[in-house]
Amino acid sequence: MHNYELMCIIHPDLDEVAFNDSIEKIKGWITELKGEITSTDVWGRRRLAYLINKQREGQYVLFTTSMPTTSIVGLEHYLRFLEPLMRYMITVVE
Repeated sequence: MHNYELMCIIHPDLDEVAFNDSIEKIKGWITELKGEITSTDVWGRRRLAYLINKQREGQYVLFTTSMPTTSIVGLEHYLRFLEPLMRYMITVVE
């Protein structure tokens, strides 16, 4: 198992319930793919460097996980179809 960081930018117009729902879906997918969540840091609203989907702000969330390498493709597949998710990036932590 390798350590990864998953940075997500979620749509800023979501209310707290929908925002937490999106976070729980991502956590569920990670555990479903045999991963472990080390930490979840909600950074809150931040200004974007450029417009994404006509939005100037986004809600940032950082997940620190430990997952098998083969699960990353499955996680990316799930993340592509999560509608409130504007951008995501998965990086390996050395």
